[in-house]
Amino acid sequence: MRIFNFSAGPAVLPTTVLEQVRDELLDWHGRGMGIMEMSHRGKDFTSVLHEAEADLRDLMGIPSNYKVLFLQGGATQQFAQIPMNLLAGRSADYVVTGSWSKKAYKEAQHLGGVRLAGSTEASAFTCLPAANELKLDPQAAYLHLCTNETIHGVEMFDLPEVPAGVPVVADMSSHILSRPMDVSRYGLIYAGAQKNIGPAGLVIVIVREDLLGKASAITPSVMNFATMAENDSMLNTPPTFGIYLAGLVFKNLKAQGGLAAVEQTNIAKAKRVYDAIDGSDGFYRNPVDVPCRSRMNVPFTLANPALDAEFLAEAAERRLEGLKGHKSVGGMRASIYNAMSLDGVEALVGLMQDFAARKA
Repeated sequence: MRIFNFSAGPAVLPTTVLEQVRDELLDWHGRGMGIMEMSHRGKDFTSVLHEAEADLRDLMGIPSNYKVLFLQGGATQQFAQIPMNLLAGRSADYVVTGSWSKKAYKEAQHLGGVRLAGSTEASAFTCLPAANELKLDPQAAYLHLCTNETIHGVEMFDLPEVPAGVPVVADMSSHILSRPMDVSRYGLIYAGAQKNIGPAGLVIVIVREDLLGKASAITPSVMNFATMAENDSMLNTPPTFGIYLAGLVFKNLKAQGGLAAVEQTNIAKAKRVYDAIDGSDGFYRNPVDVPCRSRMNVPFTLANPALDAEFLAEAAERRLEGLKGHKSVGGMRASIYNAMSLDGVEALVGLMQDFAARKA
């Protein structure tokens, strides 16, 4: 019996996808071997790669003047790889709204001129900066944002007003594919796979073509977006198993009706959890400003922290796992990505309400 996995990542994957992987692990489409055992340059795997890209383009409405790259190293490697490819001797703006954008900003500082254009650290990353709190450079090479902060549970539902000509670079690792997004508003989107896409180790980069070819001279070929695009993400051996599994997830999302339908389910799931928090008379609390509460990552605390261990123990008894909050903020965190079912959310809410009734 599978648990309800609320882990922030690596995270829950669709059961039907995992069952298909199981069935194809030893013999993919009658080939007598699994896809991860095949040559990445053979027609079988290249068909998987191209189909995955086509399905992702369809799901997200990616314009034809954007390249889709399937890379390795995870999103954290992109903290360095992006400035190596895009700074081109200029400066870039970073808005810090949580742990991950803070890490991206810190990493970029090693590679050239970057500016802190805005930060909500003074408010413990519980909100987004107001427009008048951002100091954006109209000459910046790019503006970097993390549009969903996994640890602090802050989500950006619209972009700030950006100076004309400044490309927006967005870390979407923990909410990509959770709702429709206008890709044309971004210069580059990147996302680690291990939350809404597939297994850890794969990262997807969606980059506008005019931003290619700007890499610094010290950029290794395998980290140069232009070189990887020219080689169809296969300058070296790509993460074949991760790409295969991601492709199955894309098909699963399309079968659900696409991202508009997925969004409605995600809205319902998030509302159920936040309603349980807000309706607990203070027994549970979410610190994030309501307009920017994440639909994917819901941090919450108990009024009495001494009850945390007991809450987690009861959760484990009910086969609810991964609810312990990040060590930097404590408390609890429920990550309710696309593959988390409504049944899982109801099981969590049931525990929360029952626990509060007994312990308040």
